[in-house]
Amino acid sequence: MTDQYQAFAKSPIGKFVIKNLGLPSPTFLERFDSVTPVVKGSVLFGAASASSLAPSIAQVLANIHANCYTENNVELQQISAQAGLSVNLVNEHTAKYKVVIFDASGIENSEQLKALYHFFNPIARQIQSSGRVIVVGITPETAKTVKQAIAQRALVGFVKSVAKEFKKGIAANLIYVDQDAEKNLESTLRFAISPRSAYVSGQVIHVSQAKVIEIDWAKPLAGKTAVVTGASRGIGEAIAHILARDGAHVICLDVPQQQADLDRVANEIGGSTLAIDITADDAGEQIKLAAQKQGGLDIIVQNAGITRDKTLAKMKPELWDLVININLSAIERVNDYLLTHAGLNENGRIICVSSISGVAGNLGQTNYATSKAGIIGLVQYTAPTLTQGITINAVAPGFIETQMTAAIPFAIREAGRRMNSMSQGGLPVDVAETIALFATAASSGLNGNVVRVCGQSLLGA
Repeated sequence: MTDQYQAFAKSPIGKFVIKNLGLPSPTFLERFDSVTPVVKGSVLFGAASASSLAPSIAQVLANIHANCYTENNVELQQISAQAGLSVNLVNEHTAKYKVVIFDASGIENSEQLKALYHFFNPIARQIQSSGRVIVVGITPETAKTVKQAIAQRALVGFVKSVAKEFKKGIAANLIYVDQDAEKNLESTLRFAISPRSAYVSGQVIHVSQAKVIEIDWAKPLAGKTAVVTGASRGIGEAIAHILARDGAHVICLDVPQQQADLDRVANEIGGSTLAIDITADDAGEQIKLAAQKQGGLDIIVQNAGITRDKTLAKMKPELWDLVININLSAIERVNDYLLTHAGLNENGRIICVSSISGVAGNLGQTNYATSKAGIIGLVQYTAPTLTQGITINAVAPGFIETQMTAAIPFAIREAGRRMNSMSQGGLPVDVAETIALFATAASSGLNGNVVRVCGQSLLGA
């Protein structure tokens, strides 16, 4: 679906009208292209005094051969050199940065939060369009003192505010790292600094300690088998394409009525199909059997879902039951079967699709919002129970340009597009890229996360 307003905003007359009326001016977001480097531009790397995560950050930057700059910080320069990262000193000729990373793990009290101001204030206008701001800190719950926990929790307010201030399609995110989990940082940091995270902003991602698994970053899902439910169109179709691009064999699942579209998608990506009703009592068993033909199930993306919108006073009981059953209960049943019947390989990945409606609620969507909030609960309460390296995470899309949102009345559709820090709707690929982050074996340290793919929507912010 074309965003006509965005195209108008870039025309000469559009620029004039928008400037004079103070209307939103959405930037065309840069998205991932496999032929370009992880970061196309310069990286500015800073750290608070005595920060502990700088060596791991420097190693990731060295691994991607980043064109990196630092301030005149001898400690950080030495850390970078030990990681094999060549750094340049910031000077008056260093005009623009594509990525700005700040290690805030050394901030131990509220007074030391001034380090954020000293680092970001001089360069706030030097970040390029579609740039990235990443702050890395210590998970507050694992802090050694109350003062440190307070200071680290304060980073959330800083990052969310920066994400709203910097505009120009710049995404800002916070990565919390548990104690002894710094070696699990790479997959998340690579995602956050790359165009893969184009529509993910104002988010907090938690990295926990887990077994470090080496992968081929060019094909991070090579040799893996994935099932994507609701794969015949829209977001599900995009997920199937991205997982296949990253090397997975994708089993495209949808109801039998969608067989033609399922066949089309599977043919496009070299995958296979499974036409079943996800609410069937034996759905979990059928998924397991289909995956066994491909070496077993490594990844399941629980994307299938429906809407049946009515205000609660006008909602028939069958509409409530249908949405809850498809969007939540069926996922519970399938997950339970796979987890209790050895249906997932070691280091398996469960990724669920929630919604911003599950975070903030929505008029006329009590059934849908309830189901999607239940998905968040499913992820958070299942995560601590998992073994054998299996993880569960969720994405919560905001306004995404699909056939479903194209049917929304014009005024509501425009409000959905503009009521976020990017002033535009996201694309199905944005959801798919975030799911691909959770799907890779290298993301073993990501468990129990719910990441919104919403351009930092004002709803529920």
